Amino acid sequence: MTGDRPTSLAMIERLVGFDTVSARSNLALIEFVRDYLAGHGVASRLVFHPSGEKANLLATLGPQRPGGIVLSGHTDVVPVDGQPWDTDPFAVVAREGRLYGRGTADMKSFIAVALALVPEILARAPRTPIHLALSYDEEVGCLGAPLLLREIAAHLPPPRLAIIGEPTLMQPANRHKGVFAFETTVTGRDGHSSAPHRGVNAVMAAAEIVQFIAATAAEFRDRGPFDDGFDPPYTSFNVGTIAGGTALNIIPRSCAVKWEFRPVPGTDPAAIGGRLDAFVAARLLPRLRAVAPEADAVTVPRCAVPGLVPRPVLSVPPPPPGALAPGEAARRLGPKTRFALYRLMQRHGVVVSKGKPTGA
Repeated sequence: MTGDRPTSLAMIERLVGFDTVSARSNLALIEFVRDYLAGHGVASRLVFHPSGEKANLLATLGPQRPGGIVLSGHTDVVPVDGQPWDTDPFAVVAREGRLYGRGTADMKSFIAVALALVPEILARAPRTPIHLALSYDEEVGCLGAPLLLREIAAHLPPPRLAIIGEPTLMQPANRHKGVFAFETTVTGRDGHSSAPHRGVNAVMAAAEIVQFIAATAAEFRDRGPFDDGFDPPYTSFNVGTIAGGTALNIIPRSCAVKWEFRPVPGTDPAAIGGRLDAFVAARLLPRLRAVAPEADAVTVPRCAVPGLVPRPVLSVPPPPPGALAPGEAARRLGPKTRFALYRLMQRHGVVVSKGKPTGA
């Protein structure tokens, strides 16, 4: 793989070809990327999951100095089971100007384009470091990212910017809902289905919890709070899986519900979790324990990702009376002075496009 210079499309096809559904290992993809970068003289640092079956990858193009740019993406994808694919989801198909395959949008294409550009980036000998940061298990709760962040903080000079290549139709996005996921396990009492009054049906009790979550979701949908910067513009809920019971003629003793909510900024996640706890304690468990004192319903958090909101921008005071506004002052500068200012802005990290500063 020494000196390999694939096209972006070829790299997309290669990465999509790795089955990195979150339930499986991503090591084959990570090792491929490590070897590809090594072929261009770039060392990688792998940060493993405690099981050793998954890993994050961190690599730097250019000098080890502060102010770098992080290009980050997750390597895992969501499952394909039970979905009506008419092509192999792990083989890219080009059709009518689009690429079809699991992960082509979310988000292997971003990673692939960054990797395909590695030879060009290195050839330019960048003064600003470019850090490649690939994570695992984003789809199931951003589980790999905290380890990756700790590695960046411990071993890299502080970067000034991170670009996360999520699919946003090429529009910059600096806000994101949070995501809080839970697993609620109901324990009842098993028995023969001919005598339901002697047992506690954990599946039916779990169904009440699901119904409570649905009612809470409807309340947030109808009453808010609302934030038009998101679609949907309110805190949303989802019940992803329900698992319980062993046979049709046995009262199920156990049932587990995996659910989540995604709050808009300003929503108190603890208050939402507290609602379910109050419902279980006051309305569900007393009825269950009247039949089976050992009955229980326990909710365990599985992930907690706070929302992303931009930092407040400090206001710039207006110029004093008689002073020139910044734009007018720039227009009155001579060409040599303007060019010197232009170069100074470049050295201090202001992005310049078509001769005009656009901010950084």
